[in-house]
Amino acid sequence: MKKIIKILLGIVVALIVVFGGYLIYLFVSYDRLPDAITLNPVNRQTQTLETNKTYRAMSHNIGYGAYPPSYSFFMDGGDYSRAYDKKTVKENMQGIVQTTKELAPTFAFYQEVDQDGDRSQHVDQVAFLGEHLEDYNHLYGQNYDSDYLFYPFTDPIGKAKSGLVTLSQAEITSSKRYSLPIETNFNKFFDLDRAFTVSRMPVKGGHEFIAINTHLSAFTKDRSIQAAQLEKIFNVMENEYKKGNYVLVAGDYNHDVLGNSPEVFNTSKKRETWTHPFPKDQLPAGFQLPTGNLAAEKIPSARALDKPYKEGKSYTTLIDGFLVSDNIAVNNVHVKDMQFKYSDHNPVYLDFSFK
Repeated sequence: MKKIIKILLGIVVALIVVFGGYLIYLFVSYDRLPDAITLNPVNRQTQTLETNKTYRAMSHNIGYGAYPPSYSFFMDGGDYSRAYDKKTVKENMQGIVQTTKELAPTFAFYQEVDQDGDRSQHVDQVAFLGEHLEDYNHLYGQNYDSDYLFYPFTDPIGKAKSGLVTLSQAEITSSKRYSLPIETNFNKFFDLDRAFTVSRMPVKGGHEFIAINTHLSAFTKDRSIQAAQLEKIFNVMENEYKKGNYVLVAGDYNHDVLGNSPEVFNTSKKRETWTHPFPKDQLPAGFQLPTGNLAAEKIPSARALDKPYKEGKSYTTLIDGFLVSDNIAVNNVHVKDMQFKYSDHNPVYLDFSFK
């Protein structure tokens, strides 16, 4: 009996040492990218933008190519942490590229694009988009390079290097990546780093088009963090607008764009941390969040990942979209109904012109 007790105690001690060592590894190796990093766009075209000409912007969170309709994610209460296999990721990426070609946007903004990751079966999606959409100028801004997360224990999500990709048919003269406020407690290992990129493109007449791409926090329960993230973006928007520039922000806001999505999509009125109403009343003067006929069209931009997608039964909402300055004329805004075929998000697109 004493021998058995010693063995059990040895196992417990070993587990404590391993777990403690892993926690030390997480905290010691954790590092955030500095703020205001200059990025290097890859320009393949030199088109200059013009006023009174219609352009199209598309925003799509591609979910690092891991989410076909049958997929559910452990952080939402589902079953999986990684994409099924490399074949699935490549098929989803091919579908995302084809969808982009069908919509033919002048500007495409993608979120959750993995450069490398265990969760995405090590498919370089940044390179994939650049190679398969070769007619666009290309910009990548890294969100995070996370250390190995040994959770869930049966199938750890592992490491991931991921970020934001912006494509443009107009020349990108410069771009920067800005860090967003995040939680500083243990939650930072699950919600990971957050950022936004700011790209500058000349418009005939002397001003610039300021194209911002972002993906705000989803799983934080501290709403002050989400508010601080929006405040930082709002400050950049306001400063550029005061210079006379045209400003557009595209992204996954992890906020209910309509404000009443539970009623629109006939889903539970319970709000997840990523579905609080977008604070439109806090937008800087001169800005709007255009929603057009989105409520009437009733096409969601995102689904919950607690279970496989079933139309009319799954929790759906609208958390993706655009913020635009009032010197931009909005013609229409729509969600393309992909039935979440290649991602847990449907792409949103906006037709507009510079006044």
